[in-house]
Amino acid sequence: MPINLEKERLEILKRYRKLLRTAKPFLKDDDAKQIKKAFLISAEAHKEMRRKSGEPYIYHPLAVAQICVEEIGLGTTSIISALLHDVVEDTDTTLADIEKDFGPKIASIIDGLTKISGTFEYGTSQQAENFRKMLLTLSDDIRVILIKLADRLHNMRTLSSMAKEKQLKIASETIYLYAPLAHRLGLNAIKTELEDLGLKYTEPEAFKEIANKLTENKRNRESFVDHFIRPIKKSLDELHLHYTIKGRPKSIYSIYNKIKSSNTPFDKIYDLFAVRVVIDVPLEREKADCWEVYSIVTDHYRPNPSRLKDWVSTPKSNGYESLHTTVMSLPYGNDKEGRWVEVQIRTKRMDEIAEKGVAAHFKYKGTDTRTSQAFESWLSQVREALETNDKSQSAVELVDDIKNSLYHEEVFVFTPKGKLVVLQVGSTALDFAFEIHSEVGAKCIGAKVGGKLVPLSHKLSNGDQIEILTSSKQKPSEDWLRIVTTTKAKARIKDFIKEENKSHVIKGRDMIEHRLKILGYPSLTLEITNQLRAYYNAKDANDLFYRFGKGYIAIEQLKHWKSDKEMHERKQAEKAIQVPIVDNKSFTKEMKRVQHDRKDADILLIGEDMDKVDYTLAKCCNPISGDDVFGFVTINEGIKIHRTNCPNSPELLSRHGDRVIKAQWASQIAMSFVVDLVIRGIDRVGLVNDVTRVISDELKVNITALNIGVKDGLFEGRISLMIQDTDHLIALVGELERVAGVIEVAREE
Repeated sequence: MPINLEKERLEILKRYRKLLRTAKPFLKDDDAKQIKKAFLISAEAHKEMRRKSGEPYIYHPLAVAQICVEEIGLGTTSIISALLHDVVEDTDTTLADIEKDFGPKIASIIDGLTKISGTFEYGTSQQAENFRKMLLTLSDDIRVILIKLADRLHNMRTLSSMAKEKQLKIASETIYLYAPLAHRLGLNAIKTELEDLGLKYTEPEAFKEIANKLTENKRNRESFVDHFIRPIKKSLDELHLHYTIKGRPKSIYSIYNKIKSSNTPFDKIYDLFAVRVVIDVPLEREKADCWEVYSIVTDHYRPNPSRLKDWVSTPKSNGYESLHTTVMSLPYGNDKEGRWVEVQIRTKRMDEIAEKGVAAHFKYKGTDTRTSQAFESWLSQVREALETNDKSQSAVELVDDIKNSLYHEEVFVFTPKGKLVVLQVGSTALDFAFEIHSEVGAKCIGAKVGGKLVPLSHKLSNGDQIEILTSSKQKPSEDWLRIVTTTKAKARIKDFIKEENKSHVIKGRDMIEHRLKILGYPSLTLEITNQLRAYYNAKDANDLFYRFGKGYIAIEQLKHWKSDKEMHERKQAEKAIQVPIVDNKSFTKEMKRVQHDRKDADILLIGEDMDKVDYTLAKCCNPISGDDVFGFVTINEGIKIHRTNCPNSPELLSRHGDRVIKAQWASQIAMSFVVDLVIRGIDRVGLVNDVTRVISDELKVNITALNIGVKDGLFEGRISLMIQDTDHLIALVGELERVAGVIEVAREE
């Protein structure tokens, strides 16, 4: 299809003018001139580039800048940075050029947005290194992360033009890292869209099914909401309050999670939406008026006392303020009984902070609210944890620590003097001690909660008042890392024990070097260190040396490593693999060498390539012929084949996307696979016999294991079977579902 350059030029100008119109209310002095300058530089730098969709590349930075202004609420500095965010990475323009034209602040932001280039030691993750670099900018300018989220959102919105394996990698990374980050920064609208788009590409069938069902029952849902809110609106009108009230459906991703976690079909999920009341009142009346609206709602509908959540009196640490209650509606339509409905009550200011998060927080920064205090407290904790992070910790470990702290719920506890301390749910008395002060944590021997003595591992509950007990003789140990939950406490404990560990690390390295010489290896090279690390499952080289130095691994064990290494090398030689497969690039090159006449030589054909490449089927998800799969290059176990919906795939694709290779089943494959099925239903005499008869006699499928239990008239069985492919599996499941008494048959994840 021919490209109409003039039409594209007009479209670029149209998008640029829309950006200026959206930004106009807050532009000052020569802001418009600076934005124009950034736009022209970006347009010139990207003029020969096109996206995978075929569109001019400049559409992307313009779209990212538009999201920054329109959906996050950022200003001129962010617009300029968004327009230029790919210039240094993709063109000849340097950071020095950016600093000369726009100053050090914008140059610093773009540096934070520019991916790290170069080679990486095998076993590390380029994605994790880039994520760490971006996270560390929290210490300088949070706008780096906000622009990155806008960049990721636009990439997700336009992901359909990418290759399938690229879609899977980017979508998994988005769900694993970027959606939790948006959640923690209070960007609810962006977090929800990232999750839904992520699901669209990682579980397309499930996404489509839920989306269709939501569309089908939209009219019934709207009718129910209108009926539910009618008496509430009447009472609010009598008070002459300025308000908006409407029902908001749950996101597709949250519905999917509920179906999966509670094993409940879509038709049985009743809380598919929440009703939100947003009132427009002055700051000084916010709290009182929210509680007055709560009183009106509970006058009309009976509340569930255990489901009241008061984030108006005590906001979440990301600044979220709202009053949530769950009430029982009256029967309506085809419902013979009422249903539970969540009602959210908040002010216009709270709603803006809930949807736009950090940017809205800065808008209201001048107001002395608990939101500002909570957000500043959380931000300082994240900065502190990042700044004190152990430099020897791998990027993957840091990303995991930060990721684990992003999605947590919170627990509100108090010091003996009544000071509020907010920690993540699951925090222990030891976490609390380190939150008070590093030295208090290091000397902690126990605590009193409500005057009662508790151990360091005691998990805290809302409202606990904690007194920490210390001793000058106490010192942190590695066992403490299993007790604490917070990133801050983990970082502090690692700092305290690092000095003590140094002597063990030095001793261990010396021991290994000496023994290797006896075994015929002249020196401890980086390659041997990495092999030993993988063999003993050590996190890094220092961890390996420490475990030998401390005596956790006997030095005599090295002879077993040597013999296993030699055996592995013999097997590799027998398979005639000349090039070691260490990444996707090397894999592609090697496959093309051994299969030069095949068009799809960069794809691993499962079933045909077994004699050429060392690969196995992953035990965590048991892929079978017909499943969508990918290959993952491990450090010392060759290639593992995983299903794309394997429970481990988001982590593998997010942390080590560069080690993922394309894989598909050979068309004429003749293999058998073990599949685990879970069968649930209502118990009756002869049920087990009927199930096994269908499997063995009618379908001629071999059963390798069978375990069925019965409780309170219900049965649940786990059966392991030898299956040929997904079509065979679908036929088997269909037959089993027709057995009287069987309610559900599912492949065990």
